[in-house]
Amino acid sequence: QVQLVESGGGLVHTGGSLRLSCVASGFTFNMFAMYWYRQVPGKERELVAAITRSGGTTNYADSVKGRFTTSRDNAKNAVYLQINSLKSEDTAVYYCAAGDSIGLIIGGVKAPDYWGQGTQVTVSS
Repeated sequence: QVQLVESGGGLVHTGGSLRLSCVASGFTFNMFAMYWYRQVPGKERELVAAITRSGGTTNYADSVKGRFTTSRDNAKNAVYLQINSLKSEDTAVYYCAAGDSIGLIIGGVKAPDYWGQGTQVTVSS
């Protein structure tokens, strides 16, 4: 069955860094664009990063540009999110997701097809 398993979350101080990983199985990984979302309790899930199937193009929310970097390794069925200069407002559960139609997903018209279970990132001052 399809699985997306995130790891790498944790507690970090303001200004610190984390690298989140997401390993996929059960589908043809290199046929799907990949996404990172985050969600804070009581708020809508926010798309923070997207990467095309080849990894050649990335897209970021304005709130994270310059601090977040996503990459993927299709040989390992893995996608990564490097988070630098962490701020308290980055505290959230981070989810990876897979889906085609990257333009529709970035535009909020369509939701990804597959989701991970999430990993908690907590930033303390």
